[in-house]
Amino acid sequence: MKNIKIPIAFLAGVILMVLLFFSFRSCFNVTNKEETSDYYLITNQISKMNKIVVMEQNTSQMQKSKFSYTFLGAEMTSNNIITYTKTNAQVSYDLNKMKIDVDSINKKLIITEIPDPEIRITPSVEIQSMDDSFINRITEKDVKSVTQKAKASAIKSIDQNKLKAEGRKQLMENLNNIFVLAKALNYKIEDQTGKLGVLGL
Repeated sequence: MKNIKIPIAFLAGVILMVLLFFSFRSCFNVTNKEETSDYYLITNQISKMNKIVVMEQNTSQMQKSKFSYTFLGAEMTSNNIITYTKTNAQVSYDLNKMKIDVDSINKKLIITEIPDPEIRITPSVEIQSMDDSFINRITEKDVKSVTQKAKASAIKSIDQNKLKAEGRKQLMENLNNIFVLAKALNYKIEDQTGKLGVLGL
């Protein structure tokens, strides 16, 4: 009986030592711990991204509109309305719609989808001067027509293609700043959308 108890105690001791060895090994496995930490830091940074305005342009223009009253082909009287139009154009991206995969093993940040740019053009029209006469009165309908045409002209004057191109360049610069943490952790930024061109990320 004595001889049987010794191998059982020895075997139990060996099993205990093996269990302790693997427990300590898993606790001090620094590589896996860092990768998990990197992943959560980067995904947390990505989740904070929001809608950003990447480009803004302001323009202004004067416009003169003439209202004339004719009789038998001859101009009898005319009135003028001079308008001043200020226009604000913005290019923005809703980065909440951007899709990104984080490859913590190969240290890659993969951009799989980028939302289309949103262009907002806001014209504001002011009446600078308005001539009126007893014969040819300027009506509220005339004023409304003039302001609508001034707004349409202001919107048409904005080169939306150029605005999008400049906005895309600015987006690349902004992404550089947004992904500064990923770059600090030696992650490579990879664009799979083809929308950003050559990335300096």
